[in-house]
Amino acid sequence: MFDHIDCNILLIEDNAMDVDLIRHALLKADASIEINVARDGEAALAFFKSWQEGVPAPSVILLDLKLPKISGFDVLKTLKSHPSYRGLPVVVVTSSSDPADIHKAYTLGANSHILKAIDYDQFARAIQLLQRYWCRLNVRPQ
Repeated sequence: MFDHIDCNILLIEDNAMDVDLIRHALLKADASIEINVARDGEAALAFFKSWQEGVPAPSVILLDLKLPKISGFDVLKTLKSHPSYRGLPVVVVTSSSDPADIHKAYTLGANSHILKAIDYDQFARAIQLLQRYWCRLNVRPQ
C-alpha cells in the first residue's frame, strides 16, 4: 500500500536506556531507517549547524525536554526560530506530563507530545506508530 520512503530521524535524548529502546522500536518498524542521536542540547545544535553546511535535515526530530547543557525547550526554540527549519516536525518524547511543559512545548512549535510509558511494549508500539505516521503517511514539502 505504501511506497518505501527514506526516513532519517534525529533522536535528541540523554538517557542511554531510552535511546536503546527507541532505536530498537524504530528499527523493528523499518530496518532501513537512519537514526542519528544527540545526547544533549549542545550536540543537537551541532546537528543544526551541519544542515546549514549541506547535510540533509531529518524527516522528523524526536526530542526529550530534560537535557543536559541546553534544555529541550531551548533546542526547540532555536530550531523553530530558524526560517529554514521551522517546518521540520518535532515530536516531544518525554516523561513530563506537566501541563505547563506540554503547553510550553506546543507554544514553541512542537508538532506532538508523547509520554514515555513505563510499560516497554506500550512505549515501543507508540514509537512504531510515530514512525509510521511521520515517515510513511505524512507528506513532507519538497
